[in-house]
Amino acid sequence: MRAVPSVPSRSLGRVQELHDAPLAPLTTFRLGGPATRLITATTDEEVIAAVREADDSGAPLLLIGGGSNLVIGDKGFDGTALRIATRGFSLDGTRLELAAGEVWTDAVGRTVEAGLAGIECLAGIPGSAGATPIQNVGAYGQEVSSTITEVIAYDRRARETVTIPNAECAFSYRHSRFKADPGRHVVLRVRFELEDAQGLSAPVKYAETARALGVEPGDRVSLAVARETVLKLRSGKGMVLDPEDHDTWSAGSFFTNPVLTHEEFAAFHARVKELLGADAEPPAYAAGDGHTKTSAAWLIDKAGFTKGYGTGPARISTKHTLALTNRGGATTEDLLALAREVVAGVREAFGITLVNEPVTVGVSL
Repeated sequence: MRAVPSVPSRSLGRVQELHDAPLAPLTTFRLGGPATRLITATTDEEVIAAVREADDSGAPLLLIGGGSNLVIGDKGFDGTALRIATRGFSLDGTRLELAAGEVWTDAVGRTVEAGLAGIECLAGIPGSAGATPIQNVGAYGQEVSSTITEVIAYDRRARETVTIPNAECAFSYRHSRFKADPGRHVVLRVRFELEDAQGLSAPVKYAETARALGVEPGDRVSLAVARETVLKLRSGKGMVLDPEDHDTWSAGSFFTNPVLTHEEFAAFHARVKELLGADAEPPAYAAGDGHTKTSAAWLIDKAGFTKGYGTGPARISTKHTLALTNRGGATTEDLLALAREVVAGVREAFGITLVNEPVTVGVSL
């Protein structure tokens, strides 16, 4: 990690500022109470100035990007919410730099148009570019950790802007150093190294994608075809934002796929046989270092929480069991009550405790 010249503290100037501001419209759940203060920053300098001001005053600070991985309590946030709305898309050959506030799926589309491979299977994922290294965003056989070269962030502890290379990001499944030490780093820009594959995609890795494309894993296809196929797959699961479709009023996958030790998986496997029959086999994927990953969606479904489950304004998606949704008029507590029910049901059935993927503010499961 290396430091870069810091931006001096300064007045927030013309930054948009609102008081007692609703936060629900800034989230894909459309849930949550107001913030005491909402600041919208459109440049890196404005982001840093707002963060420093909050840190200097001791005010609680909530960072908001695309709001696609955020659950805010009904009482809202007693502090400063900083909406990062920076813009910047720069291509230099195969090198891509994105400002944190860039809309991720739009940026993916532009790289496909430019003929560059590496993130085409991440099309349709809602949210902003700055959130991608935090979660190590991944889908359909690709993760951003395979293409990110470095992350430029403001280090609130060191009070300076730093450049963190990929090797120091501690990427793993849906995890990174940024998630491990939440709040310390404010991502400003993300840099990627993509591949000029002459209009072809990266090798297709995910079996579902390969089947939809009619190819074998490891094959390459047209970049545009790969992107469109992924968008269709995601849309069929309610995972592409559509204001008219309540199945997309969600955070996408609400729970991460459990990663189990050899012993844990053996106990789980035996429990599946006992509950579902001797021929039942749970999904199992090698996760490295003696670990096995299984499917949260499978667990939820087999525990009795099928598509559309629920009778209130918060229900499981009618298209995918892994998404909890706001059917309109829900409260955050409605959503959390459903999440707790699912967690308890899966734990009782299979002895596995699901872990929520979205960040929670002012609430907990």
